[in-house]
Amino acid sequence: MATIALFYGIIISMFYKDNKQHAVPHIHADYQGQGVVLSIPDGDILAGDFPARKLKLVRAWIEIHHEDLLADWELAVNGKPVFTIEPLR
Repeated sequence: MATIALFYGIIISMFYKDNKQHAVPHIHADYQGQGVVLSIPDGDILAGDFPARKLKLVRAWIEIHHEDLLADWELAVNGKPVFTIEPLR
């Protein structure tokens, strides 16, 4: 697992070679013990639950960094190191 961003107490990460359970490109977000898996293409929830306000922040961040996230996804599924991405400010 690699942490790619941290903002407002939310930890965003990607797991290496993590394309079996959720074939769609996705990220993992954690906040105070709650976790959610979100699709990169559309921000849909693939698994988990998250506070509504924090979910809006993560979805906005996904939209802003869509291309960077897809580039990191390609690296991660191939087992290569990913880059950190600018946090939401």
